[in-house]
Amino acid sequence: MTGFDPCVGEDGWMAASIYDDLFGVARSAPDRPCLLLDDHEWTYGRLDRRAGQFVGALAQRGLTVGDRLVVQVDKSADAVALYLACLRTGVVHVPLNTAYTPTEVAFFATDAGAGLFVGRPGHRPPADVPADTLGGSDGGTLAYLADRQTDLPPVVERSGDDWAAMLYTSGTTGRSKGAMLSCSNLVANARALHDAWRFEPDDVLLHVLPIFHVHGLFVALHCAFLAGASVRFHERFDVESVRRDLRRSTVMMGVPTHYVRLLADPTFSADDAASMRLFTSGSAPLSAADHEAFTARTGHRIVERYGMTETMILTSNPYDGDRVQGTVGYPLAGVELRVTSEAGSPAAPGEVGTVEIRGDGVFLGYWQLPEKTADSYRDDGWFVTGDLGLLDASGRLTLVGRGSDLIISGGLNIYPKEIEAVLDAVDGVVETAVVGVPDPDFGEAVVAVVVATSGSDLDEHTLRSTCDEHLARFKHPKRYVVVDALPRNAMGKVQKAMLREQLRP
Repeated sequence: MTGFDPCVGEDGWMAASIYDDLFGVARSAPDRPCLLLDDHEWTYGRLDRRAGQFVGALAQRGLTVGDRLVVQVDKSADAVALYLACLRTGVVHVPLNTAYTPTEVAFFATDAGAGLFVGRPGHRPPADVPADTLGGSDGGTLAYLADRQTDLPPVVERSGDDWAAMLYTSGTTGRSKGAMLSCSNLVANARALHDAWRFEPDDVLLHVLPIFHVHGLFVALHCAFLAGASVRFHERFDVESVRRDLRRSTVMMGVPTHYVRLLADPTFSADDAASMRLFTSGSAPLSAADHEAFTARTGHRIVERYGMTETMILTSNPYDGDRVQGTVGYPLAGVELRVTSEAGSPAAPGEVGTVEIRGDGVFLGYWQLPEKTADSYRDDGWFVTGDLGLLDASGRLTLVGRGSDLIISGGLNIYPKEIEAVLDAVDGVVETAVVGVPDPDFGEAVVAVVVATSGSDLDEHTLRSTCDEHLARFKHPKRYVVVDALPRNAMGKVQKAMLREQLRP
């Protein structure tokens, strides 16, 4: 590991505090640039001090080790410092999507048993939950309290099994669940990614992701912090700003939508990526067409990887070696992965089954849902991801969808990704989503939702002819629906549950 020498405890995995392990460079090299914003720069030392000030502010609000801090704030340096303050003091950080409505926020804050909810100025706080704001200049804001802290409390010692953060799942298949992540979960995953993606102190990470999600908060920031690298910190994704800063960066972590928007700019070229060494994509599948178009335009092959809220990142295509489009690569260090058949036995190479994992990154469980937690594990301790995939002979993983997306029509299993890949290759198709809807005869019927290019003369006959050529008859969509855009969540994942409900007969 480069950038600084971490203090490793007797158990061999972390320092006395997760804060010192992930953010130790603030002590060894406080003058190194950390967050680079348009108009100013935060060094590691400055961010360390700001985190300490927020520790004092949280203490004044009555929070202590194990209390939940529910946060719904805009992306900012102070928001990062507030997260670091939680790591520093043992308060559990619970970030929320900034798009959630007050009704949704009230559920999360109440469910989490929030010791404090921190929102944006002007936002209505959830009822019956202590609340504050981040930002502004009046005496009621947490930032104002932090400004007045001069005596910075010491870092609280934490063990590997201690609770560090909780992120709520998207809830597309029912009630959102709070996934509890431990200190060792965060540190183990950060170290594995730091090494797999070859982070160095002179790297500059272009950060365009939200920080209420595993991808932007943990994956991106932890890799940079471990290395003592700099982070070009963008409040949101803007093509013009991203193109400007790509020329001053070495790494970008994005979602497929980001790469699609860059490719939509006809002047985007290899010159924009001349200083870059690594592009990664995750949180949603990247289409073959976009993957190849990006390589043709820039000379870079995007590294696709796989993870989930409960485990963070599990696999990655290799830094050196073949980055095979459509696959998510090999298990990271410290991750064991298997694919099992319906009977629970190991699937043969090339056979589709359920992806199961175990390792240091697997979460502590679902908050206040012990039965749901127990149901998520096999008797031998493997966590059932709910994703369907297959392993090739070398152990490389390919995902074919969520178990909840599996369509069973006439007693036959149909994997939407296979149909989507065929339809996505048709001229005039931008992207597709295939779902199953109730059918009185077959149980479920296949429906293809298609986004066509502007001005395209794409017709249903072309789509059906393509399926005739490439797919067995039982896999053919019974219906094609053309839309302007697919519904997505904040991380770019297509919301298939919404589509199924909209298309229900």
